[in-house]
Amino acid sequence: MSSDIEINDTEITKNQNEFAKWIEEAIDKGYFKHYEYEYFNNIQEIGSGGFGKVYRAKWKNSDKFLALKSFYNFDTVTIKEIVRELKLQRDIQFHDNVIKFYGLTKLESESNAAQLKNYMFVMEYANDGSLRNYLKKNFNTLTWDDKCKLAYQLASAVSCLHNEEIVHRDLHSGNVLIHQKTIKLADFGLSRRIGETSKNQSKIFGMIPYVDPIRFGKQKNNNSLNKKSDVYSIGVLLWEISSGQQPFYVQDEHYDLDLAIEILQGRREKPIPGTPIDYMKIYTECWHENPDNRPTINQVVDRLNAIITKTGVMTEITEQYQIDDHESISVFNSSGSLTKINSLPGELSNFIENFNNLDTREIETTMPTSFSEDINKIMEFIAKIINEGKEPKLRKQYILNYFDGYYINSGEAYNFLLNNQNNSNSIFLLGYFNSLGVGTSVNYEKAFNCFTNDLVKDYILASYCIGLCYLHGYGTNKNEKLAFKFIEKSANKNFAAGQMSIGSCYFNGIGVKKSSKMAVNWYTKAADNGNIMAKYNLGLSYLNGSGVDKDYIKAFDLFGQSAEGGYSGGILMLGYCYDNGIGISISKQKAFELYQKAANLENNVAQYNLARMYKSGEGITEDIGRAIHWYRKSVENGNKKAQNKLERISKIKNRKSDSCKIN
Repeated sequence: MSSDIEINDTEITKNQNEFAKWIEEAIDKGYFKHYEYEYFNNIQEIGSGGFGKVYRAKWKNSDKFLALKSFYNFDTVTIKEIVRELKLQRDIQFHDNVIKFYGLTKLESESNAAQLKNYMFVMEYANDGSLRNYLKKNFNTLTWDDKCKLAYQLASAVSCLHNEEIVHRDLHSGNVLIHQKTIKLADFGLSRRIGETSKNQSKIFGMIPYVDPIRFGKQKNNNSLNKKSDVYSIGVLLWEISSGQQPFYVQDEHYDLDLAIEILQGRREKPIPGTPIDYMKIYTECWHENPDNRPTINQVVDRLNAIITKTGVMTEITEQYQIDDHESISVFNSSGSLTKINSLPGELSNFIENFNNLDTREIETTMPTSFSEDINKIMEFIAKIINEGKEPKLRKQYILNYFDGYYINSGEAYNFLLNNQNNSNSIFLLGYFNSLGVGTSVNYEKAFNCFTNDLVKDYILASYCIGLCYLHGYGTNKNEKLAFKFIEKSANKNFAAGQMSIGSCYFNGIGVKKSSKMAVNWYTKAADNGNIMAKYNLGLSYLNGSGVDKDYIKAFDLFGQSAEGGYSGGILMLGYCYDNGIGISISKQKAFELYQKAANLENNVAQYNLARMYKSGEGITEDIGRAIHWYRKSVENGNKKAQNKLERISKIKNRKSDSCKIN
């Protein structure tokens, strides 16, 4: 917030009251898990900052520690930043190198203002403290493999943020944490934003070495820090990991304005003797004075991974998309839940709209702490990711990540379901877990038997899953007509995933006569219900003029919506549009970034396109080694066309190598 804006006490009090009410309602509806403060014990302060204090505590009789994060003030600015932080936590909870948010707790008090002050985040505890302190204590025992892995984990976490269009803007070794020798990114710039907006910048000099020098220049503004600024900070942190020292550290001296000016003029730390050349190249490119000459964070991840796997240094960019058939009905891991399927998205949206002026939309349902206490919430979570069309091959990992975040052991959860088959939800979940291999090995026959159980077979998700079993021959004989019948049953009940799949049936002639127009009709219904896979398929229909008039602008818009939801096909096709000027001006750099993002989600066509761009040097530096890497990845993920390209380019590389030999 700029310094010329004033907020009176009445407005602050009003917002505090609304925020307190909103939090209580969010907890009541189960959007946030509430932890009773009285059940925390062994509470100990472990840190403080511009926003508040952090405590370590144990929950009930558990041996595990949790972190409690408090806040000094709850003015309007702080409230909005906390809401923003909650939204960011939601978007990146799945990543292993990001601190997990579990819920909220508070000390009881009489006034709303005091109650707000007593609210605390309940978060994952990092037992090794900050990266800075970890390096001080353990640097002499770290091998280069250890250092490269730390660097890779850090870059991977920031890549996760950037892929969600989140810019951290406050990366330094004090807010990068370590838990069991693993990087855990925390804070997402919350303390910096609260500190700035509260006009408390006393500690800004302490961060000078990590801040993009453009912030010190004459052209600086409040929006000058961007993704490339995070990359600059990553470069400094990679140097710190290589050296074990804070940048420009001199004992008993503080960073000052003189240092900022020197950095702006090009001063950088010197490489540590023994640093691998490839590693040194990465961080020196990251802290280049010209942001345009810095790599993207995905390039940094690739190159660090190459060092770790000893496959050579990476670079980036992609190829033109080979437009295949529409995405067929998703593989078996596309089932869902039995309860509140249709009411969940609308109910959640309506609730959030009630607090619209605090910009708190899209707060996501959280998992319960105890598996036995609230199976329904697990069902709602599964229904949500399926109905929205989240990447099918990632759904098992979504579930495992949430289980991990709430201390639910997948094996114990499976055994509980196995021993409590007395209600429809337990039976369905048992089948669903068998279909994915959650807590057990994949067993399609057991899954099919659960889905066809008399207690569940008429439920929407059970019908949908039965249809998929018949479609693919999972646990039963393949039967396309029965597949269509059961999937259509779920589609007719306004189940978006079923609507999307019925559209694919019509498009491909599965169990029904082919009809592109009927496919578009069902894709449209599913897309209107928020399914990101349907938006991708509908985008292809408009692109190809299949069942509808060609409309490149509409196709571009639909691919954008699908990509925004995180679907790799949508991300891929959005890149294709930028690559070829479909519905938008050509931008090879943007195309590359999108192909890279989809390739990292294991999309084999994006990997193929990325390899093509490396091979041709179109929009990026030619790199045959990286081209081979991505063609190979594409082949491993089932792209037959990539096999021929891989064989040809490998022969070319071998011929070049032979021609360079000296006899």
